[in-house]
Order: sequence, then structure tokens, then C-alpha cells
Amino acid sequence: MSSRRALWVASIAQLVVVVDVSVVNVALPSIQDDLGLGTAMTSWVATGYSVAFAGALLAAARLADSFGAARVVLWSTVAFTCASILGGLAVTGPMLVAARIGQGMAAAALSPATFTLLTVTFREGPDRTRAIALWTAVSVAGGGVGNILSGALTEVFSWRAVLLINVPVGMFVAAAARRLLAARGPVAGTGVRWSSAAASMFAFGSVVYSLSMFADDGRLSGPVLAAFAIGVASAATWMRLDRRSESPLIPSSLWRRRNIALGTTATALTAVCFQVGIWYFLTFRLQQDWQYSPIQTGLAFLPLTVSLMAVNLALVPRLLDHIGARILIFTGAAVAAAGVWWIADAQTGAFWSAVAGPSIIIGIGGGLMNTPLATVVTSGVPTEQAGAASGLMNTAKQFGGAVGLSAAAAATTISHNERAPYLMMVAALAATAAIILLTRAPAAGDLTPRPNVR
Repeated sequence: MSSRRALWVASIAQLVVVVDVSVVNVALPSIQDDLGLGTAMTSWVATGYSVAFAGALLAAARLADSFGAARVVLWSTVAFTCASILGGLAVTGPMLVAARIGQGMAAAALSPATFTLLTVTFREGPDRTRAIALWTAVSVAGGGVGNILSGALTEVFSWRAVLLINVPVGMFVAAAARRLLAARGPVAGTGVRWSSAAASMFAFGSVVYSLSMFADDGRLSGPVLAAFAIGVASAATWMRLDRRSESPLIPSSLWRRRNIALGTTATALTAVCFQVGIWYFLTFRLQQDWQYSPIQTGLAFLPLTVSLMAVNLALVPRLLDHIGARILIFTGAAVAAAGVWWIADAQTGAFWSAVAGPSIIIGIGGGLMNTPLATVVTSGVPTEQAGAASGLMNTAKQFGGAVGLSAAAAATTISHNERAPYLMMVAALAATAAIILLTRAPAAGDLTPRPNVR
């Protein structure tokens, strides 16, 4: 019962985190009109969450190693719920942006803690594979769920509902996490050097912020270069502090593992398409080019969301028992790239030929590759480093998504070619397929059970 509760707590909490990356997208026009926001402030309603999330993710991931995954899930869920209430009741732009940044900071602790909760609850083997499959399915499908919810709630109720819907869900997750915490008792964790954590937050936050500004107009302006320089300097400081620390954010032993180094790189490349790209650019194409309403836009993501989750949950755990992870990842990348290419060539907004057909292909490809990737990155990681490995994987997703989104948006602005972001996604998926061939991924059936010590 405890393991089942941990699985559902982790999956529901992760779904909320990922949904909130995109849940305001369809609602942005309504938010802008209701609060009288300018273009820059409206942009920050969307990017404030992502910048805070990506910036704090790696540092916050180590909290699970220090205080225990269940405890971090509990308190970060409470913080996330409070920030959602603040956002739902916001009466000014700065108040809403502050709430979104608060959500992002809480999500940075919550997301890796949910994955760590699974890796310390389930031993390596079929049970862990099935648990990771569910977690990965909701992670990747969350963008589609966010768009569907955003369109429906905004049209039927108000934009405020897209934030306040988190409150009852957060209360449920917090109550379940509290029961998990009571059942597990105290945890003897590792310490964290907070100066190193702060430096990593400045590094990732500044770089992602500079990329978001670059994506707006495609120019290397002074503020863009300044933010990027601060990020690079902070990264150098963080690495220097980590080398001297007895409890580094990323233990050097993780980087020496070939499957983690190359698997993390492949995860970042995959995120160019699945973390943000396909949800973001297809949303604008549906509404601006093909005149879909908000609720039609949300429902148009159903084929992608359903096919991705169906393959990820029903097919992949069985395939991993018989086929190596590398084969599944390579095949999934090729299939997803074909679907993205199909959308790039679509000339009209006909639902079945231009949206549903390619979306199902992309969903099948994404479903085939995402769980095996997570399995590769976390295979053989010691329990006391589970939080670091989870943070590294999640940071790769967020950072890869931010870099891909900024580069694709800038390429579109500069080239005036609406196919540019889709071609970039195809290139990223091709690079993923190439890199994964170099990775010593676990073979079918090689996920040897390891004692669960925590």
C-alpha cells in the first residue's frame, strides 16, 4: 500500500508541476485584457514560472537527499498551493508574476523529489520500470493536459480557474505525502553547501532569462548579453565551489558514468521537442494561422496526449523486458521526427490530416523513448545520490526546453519561416538518436534489483 501511495502521490504531483508550465498559455489573452498588462508583463506571466523552475531545479533537487523525498514533497506541495492561491486572486501584473515565480521555485523542489520518491521506493527491475513509465507519461503529456485545461477553464469559467484548480489537488497530495512521511520516519540525509546551491540558481536562472529575452526579438541586446554573462560567471563559481565541497550538488562520480553523461545530453535534446517546443508552437499555429478557438486548441492536443500516454503505459514496460533501451529510444526518436516533419509540411488546419495524424505519430515516438531515457539516466545510481541524479535529469529537460524554445523562436523571427521551429525539433531528435547509440544503456532484462535502503 505504501509503495502504491508513493506512486500516485509522485505522479499526481508531477502532473501538476508540468501542467503549470503551459496551463496559462491559452489563457494569456484573457489575463492581459483583465489585468491591463503590457506585452512584457504578459510574457513574464508565462516565463516567470519557467525561469524560476529551471534556475532553482538543480539546487532544490538535493533537498530530497538532505531531508528525505516524502518530506520535500509535502512542504513543496504546500508552498506550490499557496503560490497558486496568490496567483488566482491576483489583481495586478506584478502580483501574478510573483505568484508564478513562487510556483516555479516550489516546483523546482517538488518535481525531482517526486522522481526520487519512486527510485527509493521501488527496486530496479519491472516494478521500477512501470513506476517510471507512469511518472514519465504524466511528465510528457502534461503540456497537452495544460493546454486542454487552460482552454476549457478559461472559456467556461475564468483565467483564474487555471491557477485555483491547483488548490484542491495540492491539498490532496499534501495529505497523502504526510501519511507517507509518518510511515517512513526520520531520514539520515546528506548536507548541502548552500553557497554552491545559490551559485547554481544564479547560473541557470540568468542563462534561461537571457534566452527568454533573446527569443522575444532575436537580437543580442545589452540586457541579453549581461544576463548571459552573469549566468556564465555564476556557473564558474558554482563549479569551483563544488570541487571543494564534500557534498557537491552533482557528485563527480555521476559524471563519470557514461550512461548518465550521454543520457542526460540526450534528455536535453529530446526536451527541445517534448518539454516545450511542440506544445508552444503548435498552440500559436492552431490559434493564429488556423483560427482555432481556445477550447478547440486545447482539445486538438488530445490525440498527442492520449497516444503518448497509451504507448508509454501499456507498451513500453513490456517492450523493455525484451528489447534494449537504446533500440526503443532510437526508434522513438525516428518516429517522432517523422511526425514533426509532417506537421511542418501541413498547409491547412484540417484536423485529421494536419493535426491528429501527425500528433498520433509524435505521441507514439515520444512514448517509446521517454521512459527508456529515464531508465538509462538513473540505472545503477546509489540511493544516497538519487536526488542529484533526478535533479540532473530534470534540469536537462528544463534547460534543453528553454534553449530549444529560445533558439527556435529567434530563428523564426530572423528567417520569417514558420517551419523553422519544427525543423529544429527534427534536428534535435536526430541528434538524440545519434547520441544514444554511444550510450551503454541497460540491455533488456539487465536492470538488476538492488536493495532498497531508504
